[in-house]
Amino acid sequence: MVSATLYTSIHELIKARKNRLLLLAQSSLPEHQYRAFKTLLLDELGNRGLDGDLKRLLNQKNGMDRNGQE
Repeated sequence: MVSATLYTSIHELIKARKNRLLLLAQSSLPEHQYRAFKTLLLDELGNRGLDGDLKRLLNQKNGMDRNGQE
């Protein structure tokens, strides 16, 4: 399925940038601020944020519902 391949490609690109952002934050912030930043970043880019939005968008574009059914 095209959307699964597209999703995987986008997910890998985001994951690479997310890891770089976390490394930058860890090297720049005090520990308590880094932990807060990490929590927020992972929420925003994870299932409750961008990743979940991408899944829903790609499913809608392919005429699928949440369970992968047409």
